[in-house]
Amino acid sequence: MLAKIEHGPLMDRVYRHQRHFYDATRKYYLLGRDPMIAGLNPHGKGSILEIGCGTGRNLVLAGEAYPNTSLYGIDISNEMLATATKKIAAAGLDERAHLAYADAADFDPDALFGRREFDRIFISYAVSMIPQWQEVIREAVSHLTPGGALHIVDFGDLKDLPGFTRTALYKWLEWYHVTPRNNLFDVADTIAAQTGCTSEARRLYRGFAWISVIRRKK
Repeated sequence: MLAKIEHGPLMDRVYRHQRHFYDATRKYYLLGRDPMIAGLNPHGKGSILEIGCGTGRNLVLAGEAYPNTSLYGIDISNEMLATATKKIAAAGLDERAHLAYADAADFDPDALFGRREFDRIFISYAVSMIPQWQEVIREAVSHLTPGGALHIVDFGDLKDLPGFTRTALYKWLEWYHVTPRNNLFDVADTIAAQTGCTSEARRLYRGFAWISVIRRKK
């Protein structure tokens, strides 16, 4: 099964060493993650799934912010999942959190976790690294409960930043196989319309970060 996920080995190579200092460095430029988590607002005993859970940093914060929820996370990197498992255990959340190795574009949560739908799903700075990111969004929406919501935070179009800053940042992101999705809001609007959902858009920090929310109607 692992060999079928071609993107997985690449992510393992990228994060094999970075995972040990990832959170300490990313806090300076993966902006908007905490506002996104604060906006989840699941009901008391809701379920939260993170697609591309990485080191587990966001799941830990979500678990602390929403203490009655069940937590789930998938990732295509075994290296990151190893770090996430340790971080979640250190936070005392291992009884509430469930992690699995999976391809975000085609996964079976029923087989992985024993449930098909989730009240909240979020994707933090992952759509810019997933080649088939639009399929990932569609797949995520299909796993929302009635009234559920998909929250996405990622790099924006950076259009309000100085030109030299924008150029340098794009080149730097390219080194890490990161491609900002400048049509994220348009794609979210289209998917929402096609699936009977609604969509919301937030631009943060002069366009550095975008938050997209797709809500399934009750």
